[in-house]
Amino acid sequence: MADHFKLDLTQRPRRLRRTASLRSMVEETVLRPQDFIAPLFVVDGKGAPEPIRSMPGVMRFNIIDLVKECRALAKLGVPAVALFPKLDAKFKDEVGRAALHEDALILRAVRAVKKAVPQMTVITDIALDPYTTHGHDGVLSADGLDVANDHTVAILCQMAVLHARAGVDLVAPSDMMDGRIGEIRRALDAAGFTGTGILAYAVKFNSAYYGPFRDAVGSAKAAGTKLLNKATYQLNPANRREALVELRLDEAEGADIVMVKPAGLYLDIIREVRDATHKPVAAYQISGEYAQIHAAAQLGWLDLARCRHESLLAIKRAGADLILTYFAKDMALALR
Repeated sequence: MADHFKLDLTQRPRRLRRTASLRSMVEETVLRPQDFIAPLFVVDGKGAPEPIRSMPGVMRFNIIDLVKECRALAKLGVPAVALFPKLDAKFKDEVGRAALHEDALILRAVRAVKKAVPQMTVITDIALDPYTTHGHDGVLSADGLDVANDHTVAILCQMAVLHARAGVDLVAPSDMMDGRIGEIRRALDAAGFTGTGILAYAVKFNSAYYGPFRDAVGSAKAAGTKLLNKATYQLNPANRREALVELRLDEAEGADIVMVKPAGLYLDIIREVRDATHKPVAAYQISGEYAQIHAAAQLGWLDLARCRHESLLAIKRAGADLILTYFAKDMALALR
């Protein structure tokens, strides 16, 4: 019956969707393993990898197993890892002194990875939340009600130089303190690390989706809550124009790559940032985004592989050149 009725159409967009070959020929956005940066968690000791309950499939690795994971990622074509330490509570204090130890866990991890997998780009987080008992990204003010901006920046500069000395390719300040990109750039240059780049968390929102990450590094547990209020330094999720203010400041202060975090909930912001800068744009598909896809898939409500792919495709389509994602290894395997 349908074959007897024909519309008089000149344009039929479905012509280019008719076969898999045609669809692939006109595909506008393509995911590749080299688009991904794999966030990895490292712990001290020699124990077996520790599963993170709120992030299925994600582990905390000792340094030996971390190196093995980096080798596996490199073989799959993933070019970079972002390393995050999980410290024992006994090494934490109010001001995060352990962040400046010459033999800190993160520095030993960097040296081990760069020695074993020299071609791997290694990125490290520059912030104090894994090191403080209160779980905030910097040193608290005298009244304990806020993070002391300038005091924190001074510590972050020392931290960045230590990481550069250990061999990192990019330091990634995630703290959202005012002026920290410029100060870190000056500190790195003064110490002779002009080649060490800065991946700036330029646009980092005060998201409710960070909970599983805070479980992974122990910053929420340290403070006795999963609901740390970081509203005085992270961006208000309601604000779009303010995101571009932060972008322009970090760009002017010397950021080499700028990042939007979270990614999937802020695709409009990724597009705004992409249109406003000539710098490479990164986006972080955060722990809560990862966890909710897994949770729905475990309940049988969503197809894990298809949702994983679509979520990342959307981030790249919005304008991200680089994507930090806990799906990096699985996606690289799927794309082979």
